[in-house]
Amino acid sequence: MKNNEEKEKIMLIEKRIKELGIELPAASPPGAMYVPVKRLGSALFVSGQVPMQNGKPLYTGKVGSERSIEYARDAARLCIVNMLAALKEHLGDLDKMVNVVKLQVFVNSEPGFDRQHIVANAASELLFEIFGETGKHARTAVGTNQLPLDFTVEIEAVIETRESD
Repeated sequence: MKNNEEKEKIMLIEKRIKELGIELPAASPPGAMYVPVKRLGSALFVSGQVPMQNGKPLYTGKVGSERSIEYARDAARLCIVNMLAALKEHLGDLDKMVNVVKLQVFVNSEPGFDRQHIVANAASELLFEIFGETGKHARTAVGTNQLPLDFTVEIEAVIETRESD
């Protein structure tokens, strides 16, 4: 009986992700000299995740007249999907996550664009849909004049886990 209960509990988060129609990709390897996820005690620091799909940039350009807010919101959601893929590769099981502590959202913005928080909301909303209350987090939304490879959005995170060093 215990074995069946353990099997039912395993991968509840991944089940929820599938219910939302999201398929986690394989985690992307780092594109420079860094690690995708670094542990400090029970905290995981997730390096900036960008809106890539199948190894190719999917969302590029500045938000404002060049790119719409909805375009940037889609990019932010993809960043979260890629973040979850990196966490799954690091943890092996997303159910080891306890809490989304903080997001830092960078939005490639044209001068005068001041709705970075609306773009960041797409990431926050997706985390809440997946994790419920434990998906609520502290957050910073920052406009920047340029991101690597002209990505529209980049998101980094701090995640609390059940495990520690």
